[in-house]
This record gives sequence, structure tokens and C-alpha cells, in this order.
Amino acid sequence: MPEGKKQTPVFVTRSFLPPLDTYLDCVRDIFNSHWLTNQGQYSIRLEQSLTEFLQVPNLTLCANGTLGLQLAIRLLGLNGKKVITTPFTYVATLSSLLWEGCTPVFADIDPGSLCIDPHQVERLIAEHPDVAGILPVHVYGNACDVDALENLSRKNGLRLLYDAAHAFGSTLRGKSLFTWGDAAVASFHATKLFHTVEGGCVITPNAPDKEQLTLLQAFGHAGDVHKCLGINAKMSELHAAMGLCLLPAVQDMLARRAHLADLYDTALDMGESSGLRRPVLATGLEWNRGYYPVIFPDHDTLIRIMCALKECDIHPRRYFYPSLSQLPYVQGASCPVAEDMAERVLCLPFWPGMEPQLIEKIAQIVRQNIH
Repeated sequence: MPEGKKQTPVFVTRSFLPPLDTYLDCVRDIFNSHWLTNQGQYSIRLEQSLTEFLQVPNLTLCANGTLGLQLAIRLLGLNGKKVITTPFTYVATLSSLLWEGCTPVFADIDPGSLCIDPHQVERLIAEHPDVAGILPVHVYGNACDVDALENLSRKNGLRLLYDAAHAFGSTLRGKSLFTWGDAAVASFHATKLFHTVEGGCVITPNAPDKEQLTLLQAFGHAGDVHKCLGINAKMSELHAAMGLCLLPAVQDMLARRAHLADLYDTALDMGESSGLRRPVLATGLEWNRGYYPVIFPDHDTLIRIMCALKECDIHPRRYFYPSLSQLPYVQGASCPVAEDMAERVLCLPFWPGMEPQLIEKIAQIVRQNIH
């Protein structure tokens, strides 16, 4: 590197963007139409395109994934009620519940998959007869034990809502992870594999639920007819245009991510000899590799490697730290597995345009500081 030239910082991800001219063509069209929001042609087209691409029954766009969770909580009648969820997730999962007046009950996670443990869910259902629903998370795009959770929810008359923020492009037994549960919510934030800068969607198995979501996210009225309480959670035309520009590139991005994840696996010598591992993937899962999470042997090792990476201006992220069960504004029992894993999991920098040389550099720093 030439003397005096500062190294560009390396962050945990880099948002994928379409060719600028492609997006600007859409922007010019939107400017010419003067239709910026309220179900314009771009949001309608994106809903249709995503429904076809993901092969899901009903998809409703919204302004972001957090609002999508709040809409789905309302749709399923969970607002103000007790809901079992995981402490190993981004805080938006919990915030959505609290914002809707729900009482969260944390179930600990499976140490292999890092997703919610159905055995812990079953125990909590017995302990809390007034629980109304379950809100699991497909962590890092890995699949929860959907069969066990489905059985528990049906057996006990509970609504099952999946936070599938990370799950775009992941399929289980040939079907999108969005197809399980009474509803599933995706995030299209700029850090996600597929994004609309800010955005999200709610996927539901039946058309009446989609009709209700369309009302809920548009103030609860259609034209001059006010039908229910609603909020403003619509996606703008400019955000929808970004999604339409990016969607054709998704398959190539998935293939590139798979290749780069393999390079990381090899460079890190993932396995018993290194003491490193990744989450155990569900049987039958085609993983989207939306993140590259690494589970370290202990907290001290993680901190040592984080410091070594930051000395080289490389900035991984502790997704997810701390365990939400340890936040000061929630109450509940300890979740020892989630709390332990939150101390040991680090997501390394990862995006589809990443150069193999950078992966090798990061892996070399990890290897040099692992023991």
C-alpha cells in the first residue's frame, strides 16, 4: 500500500447495488409519474415478482421488517398477549412484541442450530397456560425445527409467527422458509441478501389475511371506507424500484455466496482441529448463506480475535449480543445456552463481491489468534 494511503475499512457486509443507470431509469419513470407511494406500479410489480420468485401464496410489502412483525402480531391477534420467543435474535424481534403490548417469554435455544429449542417451548407452554403464540426466528437463514413447532402450535391452539428476517433464498425440502407458520416476516434492510434499502414483507397462507394486512398497513381504510385501526407501513415506489432492480441478480448472488463460504470454511480449517464451528444446518435445508457466523471455543478467544481484526481495520459484528434475556428492560428466567452462545458467536465480513484475498487475510488473522 502506498505510504500515506489509508486502508479502506472492512465492515461485516457491503450492500449489493444494481447498476446506477438501471436504477436511475426507474427513478426517472417515478418522477415523471409523480406517483411516489400508495400502491404504485413499482410496489405492485415487486409484490407480484417476489410472490412468483419465492413461490409463496400471498405476499404483502411493508416499509420495514419491524413494522412487518407488528402488522403480523396484530393480524394474528397476539397484541397484548403472552408470546414465547427466542432471546438469540436481533432486538427488533423483541421490540415488536413489546411495542404491541405483548409479554415475551424466552425459550432457550438449541446449541447446534442456534434456533429456538422446541423442548423448551413445550416446557414453557405447560408453565404458561395463558400463552397465545410462538415467535421463532430462522437464525442466519437456518431453519427452525418447523415440524416440531407446527405440532406444538396446533396441539395447543397457538398462533405460529416466524421472524424470517434472514431467510430470503433459504429453502427447506424444496420450499421457501417463508411458507411455514400462520405468517412469516422478511426484512429487506440494506444489510440483507436481497434488499429495498429499507423494507420488508409479510407472507401468509391465505388471501383474506393478505387483504387484512393491506388494510392494516394503509391506515385501515380503502378509499373513503374506514374498516379497522391501521398504521402507515407502506413501501414507497423508490424502495420498490430498488428491489425490482436487484431481484434478477439474486440467483447469481446466492451462487457467489456459496462459493465464498466454501473458501472461508477451507481457509479457517473449520472443525475439531481449529476449535471453530458454524451452526448445524437443518436437514433438507438449502442455506442462503446470508451471513458467515463462527462459533468460537470461548469468550476470551472471540475478544482476542475481534481485537486483532480491528487492528487491521476489519470490523466483524457480534450477531447477536447480548442475549435478549439479559436486557435491563425485560424480565424472565435465564437462558443459559443463548447467553453462552451470545458470548462466543461472531459474524465475519461477508458479501457477494468480496475478494478471495480478503477472506484469506481474515482467516489468517483468525488462525494466528485462535490459541
